Amino acid sequence: MPNDTKQMTKVEAHKITDLAGLEKAFTIRRVVFVLEQNCPPDLEVEFDELSTHFLATVDGVPAGASRWRKTENGYKLERFAVLKQFRGQGVGHALVAAVLADLPKDADYIYLHAQLDAIGLYERFNFVKSGPQFEEAGIQHFKMVLG
Repeated sequence: MPNDTKQMTKVEAHKITDLAGLEKAFTIRRVVFVLEQNCPPDLEVEFDELSTHFLATVDGVPAGASRWRKTENGYKLERFAVLKQFRGQGVGHALVAAVLADLPKDADYIYLHAQLDAIGLYERFNFVKSGPQFEEAGIQHFKMVLG
């Protein structure tokens, strides 16, 4: 048998339980949202203290971040960010799965605001578009609700 030199990458996502993990997640979000997408820094960190945060790694290297929070409407999944060099490796998928698995069992209304290029990812988890396209932080989005 030929020796396959292509190495498998290990993608993991988990809830953050310490300050070091939070700092890694916030750094990733700052790079993706503030530096790449020109989101206002104060808007990017809004509601951080009310949220449950997640970090994804690829072979142990911080690669992505996300969070969820309870709102007056239900449970909102937010701030899905994957560093450019890790895109297309399943990091976003791992984050969505980890966040959904962490929600309270009685979470009956789960939604998010999806950037246009991420709609396909969320559709794979049975989210469906709800309402018209809109702009948030200068970026086009659709509201999506878990079906």
